[in-house]
Amino acid sequence: MKFRFLAILALAAATMVADTALSAECKPSKWGSADEIGSANTITPARVLRATKLVKRGKTHHLGIVIDKGLPAFPPRRLDVTILQPNQMWGNRPFPNGVIYNDDIFTGWLGIGSQIDGLGHIGHAHDGKDEFYNCLQGRDIAKTTGMTKLGIERIPPLVARGVVLDMAGHFGVKTMKAGQFFTAAAVDTVARKQGITIGEGDVVLFHTGWTDHVLHADPKAWGSGEPGMAKDVAVALAEKGVLAVGADTWGVDVIPPEKKGRPFQGHITLIKENGIYILEVMNTGQLVKDKAWEFLFVLGPPRLRGTVQAIIDPIAIY
Repeated sequence: MKFRFLAILALAAATMVADTALSAECKPSKWGSADEIGSANTITPARVLRATKLVKRGKTHHLGIVIDKGLPAFPPRRLDVTILQPNQMWGNRPFPNGVIYNDDIFTGWLGIGSQIDGLGHIGHAHDGKDEFYNCLQGRDIAKTTGMTKLGIERIPPLVARGVVLDMAGHFGVKTMKAGQFFTAAAVDTVARKQGITIGEGDVVLFHTGWTDHVLHADPKAWGSGEPGMAKDVAVALAEKGVLAVGADTWGVDVIPPEKKGRPFQGHITLIKENGIYILEVMNTGQLVKDKAWEFLFVLGPPRLRGTVQAIIDPIAIY
């Protein structure tokens, strides 16, 4: 799996070229040249209040999955957890009343498992520039000690209307196949069938069945490719002004890509060009089973300064 993942990584690094339009002069964000939160600007008190009215059954659901060192991850990402009992070896007791405790050390990457891709994560190299959201240059904002702009700590609480679209059901399968993609027209068809609309400020999740049916059955296959959205889906959702786009896959975009030599084009469109967050490895199966097509989405991103991704567990309430 590692070598197949590395092949994907090499392909991405070597061929992540943009559309002709992306080579044009960068335009500042519609929220202003100083903006660092992108689509989070669509969150308003009125929208939050409307989203709370989607809670009908009183059910809550983890959108994050359980992660551990065995979970396939985009290379070279990995993690380890170490449990220690500081100053308690050889019968030592740190407190006179007998209190003992475990501590834990996390060693790893933040882009593993269920995660949010922040606005500092994806850029676009073109015309001698290493450009990120809102025309920021990599050399100016990406330091080894952390991002000076676009860090995860900038993201406000994400509370919004969430919708899930059953793309696997659309194709009449339990799980779509690696390399199989769905188009904007298919997304519109599923939305109409489920009786929902997609609008500004929404969190849009796609259910492909990939994690439910492939992750544990064949981890190597799960991490070596994935079904996902065609580029026109990212364009259409950006035009609608959504808050975030996610899926039950590790990269949301289809791998192998829709067009050879153009991996992760949706990431460029959503994050770099429009400031829209991406949510990966979302646990969507139960929502589809319950036909909870719309729900209250709640996420408090970790406030770790200068990071570009974060392991997350959003909650769907419906």
